[in-house]
Amino acid sequence: MMKNPVTYVRQAWYRFLHNDALRNKLYVTIFQSDTPVGKAFDVALLWCIVLSILVVIVESMRGIPSLAKQVFTILEYVFTFFFTLEYLLRLYCSPKPRKYAFSFFGVIDLLSTLPLYLGWIFGPVRYLMVVRTFRLIRVFRVFKLFSFLEEGDLLLQSLILSSRKIMVFFLFMVIMVISMGTMMFMVEGGEEGTPFVDIPTSIYWAVVTMTTVGYGDIAPVTSFGRFLSAIIMLMGYTILAVPTGIVSAQFVHDHGRMIPPHKKCKECGGPLPHNAHFCPHCGVEVGDANP
Repeated sequence: MMKNPVTYVRQAWYRFLHNDALRNKLYVTIFQSDTPVGKAFDVALLWCIVLSILVVIVESMRGIPSLAKQVFTILEYVFTFFFTLEYLLRLYCSPKPRKYAFSFFGVIDLLSTLPLYLGWIFGPVRYLMVVRTFRLIRVFRVFKLFSFLEEGDLLLQSLILSSRKIMVFFLFMVIMVISMGTMMFMVEGGEEGTPFVDIPTSIYWAVVTMTTVGYGDIAPVTSFGRFLSAIIMLMGYTILAVPTGIVSAQFVHDHGRMIPPHKKCKECGGPLPHNAHFCPHCGVEVGDANP
């Protein structure tokens, strides 16, 4: 008796979902880079990511022939299909699919597939596919460079610990640009043909000037206004270095806490360099040294 096609599909789908051998093979290939197959998959994935980003960037340029645009569009669909399949397979073979889906890589993997589908509705949103650049972080896993991420984690911790100081400084900057913008409006607002037509425009000018960007779309016309703008420029050079100093000081402090304290030689009491095997002063073995 011939099986019902719906029943046959359900049984095949059930066997696929509960095929532990297949899931283990996929897990080793997709999630682990220690094996030759896993490393080859990750390297191929990185190349696909780079090529897909280049396709999106080049396709957005004007003057591209229509035939080339069609080729780029097809490539976008191919890469998106590949990344979508890869994301679904990661969910399928992951021991904890929910944990992977809400992890950093899981969110990035999902976002790298959505823009093209959203582009069918919202058009230019598909250029957000450049979010795939974040997936290049996987290169650290492939080439065993995770040790470099320790410094990145240390920098992130320094930024978090410095956030309150930076917020105080940011509030000070807001007060400064509002005050300087209002003062410039008082000085320049009464002049004929002045670009300082209102306080918001003057505050915008103060922000651009204090950050030393200097678009040049708004400029004072009076002598006192130019003198005031010169003061704001000089203040900008000195003030903008403050957040960098705050984060740098916190980074140095945190880095100093990570460095283990110097050991002292048990024989002569001299300080020992980190990871030293012998005392540079008396030659005794480090194993005989006390911290």
